Amino acid sequence: MLEEFIPFAGLIIFGNIENLILASQGVVKGVDPKVLGGLSILAVIIWLIIGFAATDVAMQYSEIIVFIGGLAIFILGVKAVYDAVKNILAARGGK
Repeated sequence: MLEEFIPFAGLIIFGNIENLILASQGVVKGVDPKVLGGLSILAVIIWLIIGFAATDVAMQYSEIIVFIGGLAIFILGVKAVYDAVKNILAARGGK
């Protein structure tokens, strides 16, 4: 059964990183950590259900899905770093 998920192993690992990036963006924006944590858990559960239900269909598109997912994670990471640096500079008075 686990053999079915091997093509998606990268997304499983980097999806967790994406979740951390989104959480850090929420913290930077001042979102309530309890709400953010609850929504994060809810999103993980929804993706888990979708993953189990759609694995057979998604297998033929696994390479495309992994590429798009990796690209999205990269873009979110760059945006998170950009926002964090912008906020740090603003806190220091624009230096």
